[in-house]
Amino acid sequence: MYQAKKVSRSEFIPIRNLKYHVRVWGEPGPGKVPLFMVHGWMDVAASYQFVVDAFAHDHYVVAPDWRGYGLTQVPDTDNYWFPDYLADLDFLIDHYSAGAPVHLVGHSMGGNVAMLYAGSRPHRVRRLVSLEGFGMAATHPSQAPGRYAKWMDELKAFHRGEMALIPYLSLAGVAGRLMKTNRRLTRDKADWLAGHWAREDGEGRWRVRGDAAHKIVNAQLYRLDEVLEIYKTISAPILSVESSEDSLSQWWQGKYTLVEYHERLRAVQNLRTVVIPDTGHMLHHDQPEDLARLIEDFLSSP
Repeated sequence: MYQAKKVSRSEFIPIRNLKYHVRVWGEPGPGKVPLFMVHGWMDVAASYQFVVDAFAHDHYVVAPDWRGYGLTQVPDTDNYWFPDYLADLDFLIDHYSAGAPVHLVGHSMGGNVAMLYAGSRPHRVRRLVSLEGFGMAATHPSQAPGRYAKWMDELKAFHRGEMALIPYLSLAGVAGRLMKTNRRLTRDKADWLAGHWAREDGEGRWRVRGDAAHKIVNAQLYRLDEVLEIYKTISAPILSVESSEDSLSQWWQGKYTLVEYHERLRAVQNLRTVVIPDTGHMLHHDQPEDLARLIEDFLSSP
């Protein structure tokens, strides 16, 4: 199994009526800018372990498990409201870095949150790294009736137990699932991640540490016009990191493309885009050394 080089500690912070789990590497100190690293959909904060291990310098890393993921409390709700991620992050940044801006790294959904947060609170973010934080396909008002209907249908399916996450018979089964999803993930890393990604229940089965309600579609449409206005207000320099595989083509089947994503990024003021070779969407697992070097070079550049 993979052996972590830098050991994290768990902290539980009361945030907005939830007990929020935060994984912390390193210690605060003079001249250290807190480095917030936020994970994507159906992932956990421990997912950044390989990148943290690859950092050449000592950083104060703060990585929360989003609400309903990992060891963070599951809220008393049956669906998730996307702006809550921004508010949770805002409270956490106030807790760990009151009055001072932070560096912010976000992967996938976390990258989407990070971009929106940096535009909504530009004074709170010093540098921003978006790891495939593409956002969503543009929508149109005509889609609203169908979206609300789908949301209500999925809520009913959730309460009938039809959206439950399938348990695994062993931890090895969890690791195998991770490797099936990401063909570049090695067995040693998969075995290590599995223990953080799932937990054993009282019947000897392993269940993913993610609330099934995350699968329910957002009731409201993704408003690209609003997103672009938020992007325009981002003042932090941005490093946009992409994998060498076109994840958008795989997911959206032409409904949302890399060309469209790059067009959106024209709305931001200070941007650098980098592609890491031999990576898929989980590039922080595939090439953590390359990614760590990119992040550190970006954070220390003038």
